[in-house]
Amino acid sequence: MRVRIGDIVEIRTAKGLAYALYTHRYAEPPKYGALLRVFDRLYPSRPGNIAEIILNPVKFSTFFPLGAAVSRGIVAIAGNVPVPDHLSVFPIFRAAGFINPKTKRVENWWLWDGNKSWPVGDLKPEQRQLPIRAVWNHTMLVQRIESGWSPEKDLR
Repeated sequence: MRVRIGDIVEIRTAKGLAYALYTHRYAEPPKYGALLRVFDRLYPSRPGNIAEIILNPVKFSTFFPLGAAVSRGIVAIAGNVPVPDHLSVFPIFRAAGFINPKTKRVENWWLWDGNKSWPVGDLKPEQRQLPIRAVWNHTMLVQRIESGWSPEKDLR
């Protein structure tokens, strides 16, 4: 099965089924791949009206090797919907510029809009809510979903 923009991705976790929407493919070097918007709700089983999932708020966004995960049966495609307007805009990400080796804390942050990057130094409170630019594997994705992780909770 080929993945398509608008696919609703079903992710099994120990706490229930999580869902994400595939909204963008970033294939420019570096190739980040599929951008998933992970919704802030877990389900005991697949909902009858799968399209209603996208009415939930987004908990976080991340890049994920979706095609490989689907072909290996690690995640499933539960349906396909038009991407809502508010999720069709590529988000601004934050990225670590310099990590202090002693404290393991980021001392210089950059923002990235998919085309260009610019330094911002310390993050303002509203910038802490921006997604962190990274490609996560399935293990990291599930761990973050199960723990209730969100970018503003990441204290690096």
